[in-house]
Amino acid sequence: MQRMAIIASLRKRMTEGGFFEFSTPILTASSPEGARDFLVPSRIHAGKFYALPQAPQQYKQLLMVSGFDRYFQIAPCFRDEDPRADRLPGEFYQLDVEMSFVTQDDVFNKMEPVITGVFEEFAAITGSEKSVTNGWPRIPYSEAIAKYGSDKPDLRNPIEMQDVTEHFRGSGFKIFAGMIDKDPKVRVWAIPAPGGGSRAFCDRMNSWAQGEGQPGLAYIFFREGEAAGPVGKNLGPERADAIREQMGLKEGDAVFFAAGNPARFHRFAGDARTRIGEELKLIDESKFALAWIVDFPFYEWNDDDKKIDFSHNPFSMPQGGLEALEGAANDDERLNIKAYQYDIVCNGFEIASGSIRNHRPDTMVKAFEITGLTQADVEARFGGLYRAFQYGAPPHGGMAAGIDRIVMLLVGAKNLREISLFPMNQQANDLLMGAPSDVAPKQLRELHIRVVAPEKQ
Repeated sequence: MQRMAIIASLRKRMTEGGFFEFSTPILTASSPEGARDFLVPSRIHAGKFYALPQAPQQYKQLLMVSGFDRYFQIAPCFRDEDPRADRLPGEFYQLDVEMSFVTQDDVFNKMEPVITGVFEEFAAITGSEKSVTNGWPRIPYSEAIAKYGSDKPDLRNPIEMQDVTEHFRGSGFKIFAGMIDKDPKVRVWAIPAPGGGSRAFCDRMNSWAQGEGQPGLAYIFFREGEAAGPVGKNLGPERADAIREQMGLKEGDAVFFAAGNPARFHRFAGDARTRIGEELKLIDESKFALAWIVDFPFYEWNDDDKKIDFSHNPFSMPQGGLEALEGAANDDERLNIKAYQYDIVCNGFEIASGSIRNHRPDTMVKAFEITGLTQADVEARFGGLYRAFQYGAPPHGGMAAGIDRIVMLLVGAKNLREISLFPMNQQANDLLMGAPSDVAPKQLRELHIRVVAPEKQ
């Protein structure tokens, strides 16, 4: 019942805000959206396939080109992904939104009151009495990674990490000092632990780190006026005091360290921050802490294919437009390009994602060319959108908010299966209906399909 009421509230708020509800096609073409498609074989067109939409991305952009300037939909989306606690296997629903003639700030100003209002309404109805952030902070992606080790930080946790590399450079703690001298990309991040200044707690965190596949977790804890532990002894009192002062620590506190290339260790550092916050009961359970994460990288390095790929949404506008793409002379410069992309996060979950769209065909082609596609590839894969842009498209942007995750947070559930009707199990089986199932040979013949079972290992 709460799920239905939350969806009804979202729909009412969007309609009152001047948005029109559209239903876009379910059978569509396969398109790269960052996950595997569910494919549907065509009986009429032998050997060809439809795909279930990962999102109504191209359709809603085409609506903007056609003159509808405010669109929304409670959209079913389908992605062939492995299930997790915060992701159902196969399908999910999202509040899909698009607006014409808008900037990033326009999207924020329009959607922030909608999401805030729903959280305030249902926090009161469910009796949770949780406060809701008003005037959401806007945190750049790079700052979120550096402070929280995550692009979906739980801001109920007050711990903020800091860079303390210079305190270890040339120090007596040879492990870190040697790493810093050897590689200019090496940084040392400090993770404060207010009230964690005991050997027992520090040893527990060290054991946890080893259980996560790390060699350990270096630490200093402050007691009886000294920096205790192997790191403090080797670092020396002057440098240890400088770290203590920088981090705002006091007697009875501790600080943990992660060292290396942040691109490789930031997730672990973020997990350590979360673990410390939970262990020391620092997380404020009395609020929904909402924020925008902004300025995502436009590209990322694909280590498997040894090439540049889109980091978020391939239909986003790069900051600086075509000039930024053409002015980047090498991969390092391209990886520094930011996008008009943004997420909404709440209590450690990403609950929405969006962007200002790349609505210029020349910029669109150039963006894909950098990832290895040609203009012919763009026309073949995204022909409807590309051809529509030739006639002129308004600047437009939008977002999609995950209905399931919003409901999960509002009702206090720990797993999406708790708030879903007839959910599949963790092996992506629908035990009630017996899906997926075998089909009759006649059905396969009609679809011109032969099943080739994988060889048993």
